[in-house]
Amino acid sequence: MSTTFTEPEALEVDDANATGLTPVVFVHGLWLLPSSWDRWIEVFREAGYAPLTPGWPDDPETVEEANAHPEVFAHKTVGQVADHFADLIGKLDKKPAVIGHSFGGLLTQIIAGRGLSAASVAIDPAPFRGVLPLPISALKSARPVLGNPANRNRAVPLTYDQFRFGFANAVSEEEAKELYNTYAVPGSGAPLFQAASANLNPWTEAKVNSKNPDRGPLLIVSGEKDNTVPWAIANASYKKQKRNDAVTEIVEVPNRGHSLTIDSGWREVADKALAFIKRFTK
Repeated sequence: MSTTFTEPEALEVDDANATGLTPVVFVHGLWLLPSSWDRWIEVFREAGYAPLTPGWPDDPETVEEANAHPEVFAHKTVGQVADHFADLIGKLDKKPAVIGHSFGGLLTQIIAGRGLSAASVAIDPAPFRGVLPLPISALKSARPVLGNPANRNRAVPLTYDQFRFGFANAVSEEEAKELYNTYAVPGSGAPLFQAASANLNPWTEAKVNSKNPDRGPLLIVSGEKDNTVPWAIANASYKKQKRNDAVTEIVEVPNRGHSLTIDSGWREVADKALAFIKRFTK
């Protein structure tokens, strides 16, 4: 099935190819949009890369539009989104670095497992098949979706209190409210159900080929205080991935929650990702 790209996505591909620079593809997760990477792309552009921020299929352009039309997020599955990004990467002249957050971190590992990445950074990545820990805080973070089986086919927004616990628990109340109003959008329920059942379903789309010799270097970044993807999940992903012959590393960022890519400490995380990418790309 051929993928239809939005005009901004097609322009980003053309621009990246025209520069001759190494592309960096940013992959957002649930409850966020590509605009969550806006500050990151400037850092990477200044460092000599060609950044791209594709959306998931049918992503609205703005948070306001997303909250006005939540239904567009429904039914988006892990496999559908992974294929969308893989098709876009296939249009690039140079193999890109890929950086993803949350479910974007899972998608980053799927893409790397297909041999499509020059280097990859998975930040607080959602679990894949074979990652077994289920900490209480992760279950609580997922409850707004998994608590109702009908949510598999819906787009589910987070209340402020749910966002505060799942994303913004490590920042002030004032900053948490600002992040919620600036970035939060509804998320597809399907990927959470896919991840939750991955270890029971041999045919799940939430699986990673961690043994592919073409996977490339991988860094996993974990926020110390992340409730949604606690250290136990990130470290279990790392243990699966480190069996690969390529470089595999993990780093924990102190005092940071799941909002670490968008909150006031975003630059520290961006710099860690950039330093890793620089080691393996030109």
